[in-house]
Amino acid sequence: MLNSVRVAFVDDHPMLLEGIGAVFARHGRYDVVAKGSDADAARAIAARYEPHLIFVDLSMPGDVYGAISDIAATGRTQVIVYTACNSVDLAVKSLDSGASAFILKESISNELFGAVDAVIKGEVFISPSLAGKVISALKGRRKEGAAGTKLSHREEQVVALLLKARSNKEIALSLSISEKTVKHYMANLMTKLNARNRVEVALAAQQHVSLTS
Repeated sequence: MLNSVRVAFVDDHPMLLEGIGAVFARHGRYDVVAKGSDADAARAIAARYEPHLIFVDLSMPGDVYGAISDIAATGRTQVIVYTACNSVDLAVKSLDSGASAFILKESISNELFGAVDAVIKGEVFISPSLAGKVISALKGRRKEGAAGTKLSHREEQVVALLLKARSNKEIALSLSISEKTVKHYMANLMTKLNARNRVEVALAAQQHVSLTS
């Protein structure tokens, strides 16, 4: 777990932006490095400050999903969507774009910080009030045929650890490989299992295991 976590917030509602920034600033563990109000600002902040986590709102100006994708692709900053949009479709789209968490603004602070801890560990977090529906939606779009997918021995090892909710770092330590290599295997698994995000990889892997055991 990181001792000091650099965080940034991007939202076009000034009061909310100041409020959430203040909540994190009061905790000695977090360093609020920047704030912004649109998708372009999110990209610029991620590039300049390289925060560990960046919170983005979905309703702000600009191509928000494009910004999420661009930031997530760098591998340096985890994107947390923090929004009032209580929508399964938007949650799925956010995860597909590369977000590591989808949190509703109505969430209590304990849930918010729990989500942050989960993301730092390499896990995906969805607000509990939406999580079941999002997982059902992801299951619903999974294609048949997982049983015929052949995984390498190492991919099977990664899958086994993924199903135990291990983070990329924990998988790397368990298998004595680098986190970069774990990400490479995750990318391969997404392709082989027709998955578009980490949640779908876990669902597809679970289906693969059940059908081939």
